[in-house]
Amino acid sequence: MTEEKEPDLPEEMRDRRKKLERLSAAGIDPYSRGFKPTHSTAEARALLGDQDRAGEVALAGRLMVKRLHGGSAFADLQDGASRLQLFASRDILGPDAFELFSDLDPGDVIGVKGPMFRTRRGEPTVEVHSFQLLTKALRPLPEKWHGLKDIEIRYRQRYVDLIANPEVREVFRARSKMITGMRRLLDDRAFIEVETPVLQEVPGGGHARPFLTHHNSLDRDLYLRIALELHLKRLLVGGFERVYEIGRVFRNEGLSPRHNPEFTLLECYEAYAEYDDVMRLVEDLMVASAEAAGRPLTTTYQGEEVDLNPPFKRERMADLVLEHTGRQAAGQELNDLFEDEVQAKIRQPTFVIDYPIEVSPLARPREDDPRFVERFELVILGREYANAFTELTDPLDQRERFEAQAAKRAAGDVEAHPMDEDFLRA
Repeated sequence: MTEEKEPDLPEEMRDRRKKLERLSAAGIDPYSRGFKPTHSTAEARALLGDQDRAGEVALAGRLMVKRLHGGSAFADLQDGASRLQLFASRDILGPDAFELFSDLDPGDVIGVKGPMFRTRRGEPTVEVHSFQLLTKALRPLPEKWHGLKDIEIRYRQRYVDLIANPEVREVFRARSKMITGMRRLLDDRAFIEVETPVLQEVPGGGHARPFLTHHNSLDRDLYLRIALELHLKRLLVGGFERVYEIGRVFRNEGLSPRHNPEFTLLECYEAYAEYDDVMRLVEDLMVASAEAAGRPLTTTYQGEEVDLNPPFKRERMADLVLEHTGRQAAGQELNDLFEDEVQAKIRQPTFVIDYPIEVSPLARPREDDPRFVERFELVILGREYANAFTELTDPLDQRERFEAQAAKRAAGDVEAHPMDEDFLRA
């Protein structure tokens, strides 16, 4: 996207450009540096506590709202923690500095210094004794129009969404805490975190169409990984007994609230464990992530209550399809019926177990019924949250399944699993 030319700019943006020119002409750097905050807004508020006045703080953040009242002004400063009110006056700053403060625009990034006090209405506030313009904003904030509502802009310009919608920032924080909680649990159980190749010659480990790229030095086509699985399993062959990776994967598929072309996966593998063991691990990971984010295990999402307290229900796929459709099916048809007509009806956390072997080329067959494999998916509110299985360890059986998948691929199924001779060798 090219920058707009001056005559095409909205009036408010032209005004901001003129302010920028005036600042430069006055010898004021509109993009200065060297300001060192001593507190976040949340820490400054805590410093005041229930007192009427407290010591001096130095804060930096984005000016969000400004209200002028003659020789004084109130403003809201937003940093990564929260918002805090500022109070500036001509008497304290002096006429020149107060005029400069009054000329600030919402969106400008500033640093302020001054003591904390409480207004007559009880609002924690910084009494601005000095300030520094750190970044002059040349575009108005969307909050001027009561928040950012345009979904297209929110997704394409996420930085604007984060400025305008504080609840979105909370999602980012919660995600970070959840990942930390899961890491802590796995580390405490002697799992080793590793990194595996993103560029792969064979894009295995899942049913998905890969992204293709080209390595110029090798003059060879490579794929962005669609899963972490096969390289992690190679590490088990090499002698590690518990490994995990949290990494990005890439799938060249449609876009929807359920599918993104790139997303983060947690995959972990444990030697000598079976899918019953992994179900318990998944339950523990769900609890650990919720607790790390400070969220209750019984919660409401979009008006629907969800109970994450273990143990989760366990239901055979064939039984669920029979219950909800009245039909008995097997193989690919069973899986299709489940995905098309049943999965969306599962609301509470449920392990859907015993998948047909036709859609599970890497899973161990059930000893009592080899038409099915020891595999489960965790479904909550109609969506898949986890997929796991007891690993197939028979290399001859694995080769037969890869050959069947390769035949599907040759027949035009671009999501069928490709042959991976190196994995079979391992």
